[in-house]
Amino acid sequence: MFDYQFMRNAWLATTLIAILAGPIGYFLVLRGQSFAGHALAHFGFTGASASLFFGVTPFTGALMVTVLGGIGIGWLGNKLENRDVIIGMLLTLSLGLGLLALHFYTQFATAANQLLFGNVLAVSHQTVLHLAILAIVVYAAFIGLYRPLLLITLQPEIAQSRGYRVTLYSILFFMLCALVTVACSQIVGALLVFTLMIAPGAVALQLTSRLYLGLLLSAFSALLFGLGGIVLAYLSDWPVSFTITALSSCGYALSRGYQYYRDHH
Repeated sequence: MFDYQFMRNAWLATTLIAILAGPIGYFLVLRGQSFAGHALAHFGFTGASASLFFGVTPFTGALMVTVLGGIGIGWLGNKLENRDVIIGMLLTLSLGLGLLALHFYTQFATAANQLLFGNVLAVSHQTVLHLAILAIVVYAAFIGLYRPLLLITLQPEIAQSRGYRVTLYSILFFMLCALVTVACSQIVGALLVFTLMIAPGAVALQLTSRLYLGLLLSAFSALLFGLGGIVLAYLSDWPVSFTITALSSCGYALSRGYQYYRDHH
């Protein structure tokens, strides 16, 4: 398998993304904002599709629109009632705008399919380098935000009483989520970002209540689902996005079963 350059690129890209998506996704699940993370993926599709109008690369368009969407979601925070409804409407609107853009550029149908469902086997060496730089930037920012973000997530009232600007930290966190979402879209596509962003964090929360162990388990689960999916696709000739998604679904089901067994025995 490693005789092929595209397979080596796929492994490197998936490793970089998994160690990013696991911990960030863990905090998304811990904050109860998984749906917002899914909405960011649709913003990425809109940005990538609209990039065709402006002559920039799909990655650049997805990055710009997703970051703007992350800022908006972070600013909304807990300010609005029924925010899930609002996020859902923005999600469907962004998907519709993306489809409108592709309506005028039907020759990009193949590119649209890749935007929606991803193709890690098509990741170039240059993209791997970009993901490595992105990983360094996101991890440095995440380490800097970790302690206040943890307090704001678990005890928002105490954080406010200590003078933390909750809305600002929420915006910064969702900007990080936006960067990771765009990276994940390179692997599993905009519609399947839940696979690497949310599933590993959800698995970790089922297995342990210890924060540091949960972060490690989330990163490990993302690696297992991502790399395992590549191996399974190589052996079976199935689509990589499907095998990664199937493994993550099985992993979550097993973790739920383990928690049920632990709670009743």
